[in-house]
Amino acid sequence: MKNGVALRALAIALGFGLVAGAFASPALAQAPKPQVSAQEEVIVTARKRAEALKDVPLSVTALSPADIASITAGGADLTAFAARVPSLNVESSFGRTFPRFYIRGLGNTDFDINASQPVSVVFDDVVQENPILKGFPLFDVAQVEVLRGPQGTLFGRNTPAGVVKFDTVKPDAKFGGYGRVSLRSLKGVEGEAAIGGEIAPGLSGRLSMFVSGQEDWVDNGFTGESNAFGGYRDFAVRGQVRYQPNSRYDLLVSAHARDFDGTGQLFRANVVDRGSNKLNGNFDREKVFYDGGDGNFQKLRTYGGLIRAAYDFGPATLVSVSGYETIDRYDSRGDIDGGSGAVFLPTGSRPGLIPFGADTRDGIDGHRQFTQELRLESNSQGAFSWLAGAYYFDESLKIFSFNYDGLGGNTPNGEARQKQDTKAWAAFGSASWRPVDRLAITAGVRYSEDEKDFLGTRLIAAPFSPPLGPPVRVSTDDGATSWDLSATYALTQDVSVYGRVARGFRAPSIQGRLLFGDQVTTAKSEFLTSYEAGIKGDLFGGRLRTDISAFRYDVEDLQLTAVGGAGNSNRLVNAKDAEGYGAEADLLLRATDKLSLRAAVSYNKTEIKDAALRTQVCGAPCTVLDPTVVVGGVTLANINGNSFPNAPEWVANLSAEYRFPLTSGAEIVLNTDWAYKGDTNFFLYDSREFKEDGFWEGGVRATWLAKDGVTSLSAFGRNITDEEARVGAIDFNNLTGFVNQPRIWGIEAKRSF
Repeated sequence: MKNGVALRALAIALGFGLVAGAFASPALAQAPKPQVSAQEEVIVTARKRAEALKDVPLSVTALSPADIASITAGGADLTAFAARVPSLNVESSFGRTFPRFYIRGLGNTDFDINASQPVSVVFDDVVQENPILKGFPLFDVAQVEVLRGPQGTLFGRNTPAGVVKFDTVKPDAKFGGYGRVSLRSLKGVEGEAAIGGEIAPGLSGRLSMFVSGQEDWVDNGFTGESNAFGGYRDFAVRGQVRYQPNSRYDLLVSAHARDFDGTGQLFRANVVDRGSNKLNGNFDREKVFYDGGDGNFQKLRTYGGLIRAAYDFGPATLVSVSGYETIDRYDSRGDIDGGSGAVFLPTGSRPGLIPFGADTRDGIDGHRQFTQELRLESNSQGAFSWLAGAYYFDESLKIFSFNYDGLGGNTPNGEARQKQDTKAWAAFGSASWRPVDRLAITAGVRYSEDEKDFLGTRLIAAPFSPPLGPPVRVSTDDGATSWDLSATYALTQDVSVYGRVARGFRAPSIQGRLLFGDQVTTAKSEFLTSYEAGIKGDLFGGRLRTDISAFRYDVEDLQLTAVGGAGNSNRLVNAKDAEGYGAEADLLLRATDKLSLRAAVSYNKTEIKDAALRTQVCGAPCTVLDPTVVVGGVTLANINGNSFPNAPEWVANLSAEYRFPLTSGAEIVLNTDWAYKGDTNFFLYDSREFKEDGFWEGGVRATWLAKDGVTSLSAFGRNITDEEARVGAIDFNNLTGFVNQPRIWGIEAKRSF
């Protein structure tokens, strides 16, 4: 990434912004700044209708564009949202692609490209099922909503943990837009721009663009090459056209694309010592030792779009949402052992002991996803309202995997192929009833069918793997019912309490990573029943917004992935039972008209409950704390009673904003935000090495906001204390880990029009 990516990205961003008029439009007249003491009402679409947050009977966090800008400043990807929302964790062993989401401790550590997750990501009403699609960059976004707990009635299968919902800014008749550009540490640059407005009577459009880039900054100690890794280029664009000829009809056509080229996750060998989980002297943020040919790279190109049509015929509105996504190219290669050489070579290995090298490559050479939802929504403003619909999902996926011979010219010495087709359909309905003004009762139900067909073939037998066998065919087919029942009671006009019980499920999964064997495993459907109660609303004249909840859930046949281990394989298992319980609190205080404070905290206690469940222990020399047993020469750990992987018990975040008015009419706005992710165990078994202690990350931002209210200049910092912490590990043949992002400083200019 040394070919002027920063300058090219900056030129594109500025050019788009200039064409849009972002830096050339006339200054707007200054609007009077009302001294508002109360919070603005937050509107969410968690139940596929626009509602006030305090009226929704489930735990929801809504993030505004300003919140999103602070979290993603410094070129951060979606993993930056970890611990920024109660009960939310996000991590990735792939870097800027393939984020893995966890809510209330529930997620999936599986790194295979066809892995299913219990947290669904929904972009503009379209589910992004494949994990590669979930990492689409955020730009021109109106709101992010995190829905905690089962969402099986309205959002379907694979939502037992919750939903992360992204809603973009939609076109309207008003001409407007913005341009933003930032420069940051590590020779990074980012640009974003949008323009929209009326094209013809009843017809409007919006065009949005995002580009982010960074130069390589990590040296390769094996080859001696400086600035070999860490760079990337990420470009995305979205175009929307909206037709509203009258108040009854609304048609939205949207298309988007992404092109990414850069370094994947940087794996670091032996960064902790046996018996410890502290980073040791082998760790150097600016150096790795890679002998894996091209090292860690990723190339990604995706396209997609949707057609959303709504027709209001009086008593109800008919809504159709058709979505199409395709991963045109995905190619990812990684030096999985995180170092160079091997213990049996005359030159040895670095850093630390590496029994043998591991260099693999995975990708997608065929993918398409089609979704169709058709629903009917009542328009009644009375005591009774309802919603009913049907849903269809069709996905086809082809995956390739290679193993490379690091000692023989980096040529492939292992190859496998997977093909998986998934079809699902559902019918659903939900109804709300207000027997009295203060009480609302909602009930919903959904029936889903899910069918998967898998074909796996090893074409080249990798070293230490069995002889080639015939193609492996596996199918799963299951139907299930999910439902919810909730009630909301208004204590006052501004404060309400709610209770909710819900059941969600995750459809059967297939795991067929075949590079080192012919084993294909399946996991049967996972069912989760959740009980939740909370209080939300505004106090002290609207100055304090509160959202507090407590919950408990029980899981039948929890789907788990036994990643790596001494057997070097991924294997799906079901835990007979599991449970979780905890509480969440999110408080926003307008202390004065100049000072705003926010504090959020969550506690999640999770436990696997299956006395017979065992998994292989670490492939590296680690200290296993669970009871173990040797079966057929293989050491297995009993994981009964362990917490879920990547499920920190404590998550907290704090933020503050202070506004200084200037005599010129401009303002200085100061922000700081801090997030804490508590102690985290990375794998199913418990060991001293494969866990990370809790740590804080903080950011600051100072903004000059012009008198016109549409021009701003900012300076910002992320991870300002330069905290160094592991955010994941590879369980293979040494104590490999990957770490959080370094400290970043930057400046930004933005103008709206």
